[in-house]
Amino acid sequence: MRVTPRSFLLLLAVLFVSSAFAQSPFVKVKNNQFILNNKPYYYIGTNYWYGGLLALVKDKAHGKERLKKELDFLKAHGVTNLRVLAGSEGVGLVNGVERVKPTLQSKHGVFNEELLDGLDYLLFEMGKRKMHAVLFLSNNWEWSGGFLQYLSWNKVITDSTMKSKLNWDDLRDNTSKFYTCEACINDYKKQVALIVKRVNKYSKKTYINDPAIMAWELANEPRPMRTSAVEAYKKWTSGMAAYLKSLDKNHLVTLGTEGIMGTDESAELFEEVHKPKQVDYLTLHIWPKNWSWFKDTSIVQGLDSVKAKSSRYIRQQALIADKLQKPLVVEEFGLPRDGHSFSPAAATTSRDAYYATVFAEWKKSVERSGSIAGCNFWAFGGSARPVNGQTFWKEGDDFMGDPPQEEQGLNTVFDSDLSTWKLIKGFTQGLKNK
Repeated sequence: MRVTPRSFLLLLAVLFVSSAFAQSPFVKVKNNQFILNNKPYYYIGTNYWYGGLLALVKDKAHGKERLKKELDFLKAHGVTNLRVLAGSEGVGLVNGVERVKPTLQSKHGVFNEELLDGLDYLLFEMGKRKMHAVLFLSNNWEWSGGFLQYLSWNKVITDSTMKSKLNWDDLRDNTSKFYTCEACINDYKKQVALIVKRVNKYSKKTYINDPAIMAWELANEPRPMRTSAVEAYKKWTSGMAAYLKSLDKNHLVTLGTEGIMGTDESAELFEEVHKPKQVDYLTLHIWPKNWSWFKDTSIVQGLDSVKAKSSRYIRQQALIADKLQKPLVVEEFGLPRDGHSFSPAAATTSRDAYYATVFAEWKKSVERSGSIAGCNFWAFGGSARPVNGQTFWKEGDDFMGDPPQEEQGLNTVFDSDLSTWKLIKGFTQGLKNK
């Protein structure tokens, strides 16, 4: 075969790209799989939304030391992927509930960048352990400020409206306005740029060059909220994915959706918003309690139905991922403890059975090199425990898996939940990319 100068140069270019891809320390996507160190990367992870706040706690036993011990605990059980809140917005009540504290952007356009030291430390320690973070950059829901706060700052809704307890229709009406508020979107972009361009205080790496970060996520569960907002929602998701890629060529980008349930209950919309090349993978969340998949407090009566519906929901979206040739992550799923108890002493029999169902769908995908690439259960609470006689979080309490607006202990997996950890370790033991 005659090799022309042009074909020789093309061959060199292909070899260079292949070599660069193989040597990249970052998680990449090839067809329907994540790739790390030139091998498929499948994982069981957890939601550790408060992980970037722990190092800020002055009491080391509840701060940096707790963080290091919990990362070691997770690593020992094969959990190496953590989904984390990058920063919150505003102070005071929002939608009638307390929000996450401390706050990165406490006032409109005013950032307390020292609070990012906590995220620095988390990523620094994760990097030592070869763990990977998915960082979500805002929130459709009120518990960290999110879209409602941007709308209030820009006078699209009143401050009193934001603070009052909204019914479901009012919440949808107000939150959906975010996607047509150019000033809100510009404010969002300023916070995103601040985080993405940061230099880690401990590792001295720019976030852009830090392999401990796997992906940027536009927001936690961004929904159009109203059908009338769908076109603006599509423009925002594609535009912000492209914006993130313009800032950072190394890391993956995803939207953070709940799947079909969060995209106007439309499989077509779910597929469409994940089509752009700047969106690297798909996500779905499953909330049987919130979606009324069971009603009895014992949970047992509705468990079989919950398991069946969850499996169908995962498979439905896996077909879309297969069509788009992109990975899919089941990045939130949870269930209360037996008897709907908030006590760490309560059993987790139903939850364990539910987790096993989700993990089994993931394992089948691993075995056939499928698109279901990861599972992040909600949520890890580590060594924290609910305060006796107190239902909701108060400032100064230890952080755990349940955000401030939820009963503490509702969906949290504690380090003392031995049966759950035995289950998780059983699924992660055979992974080759640990």
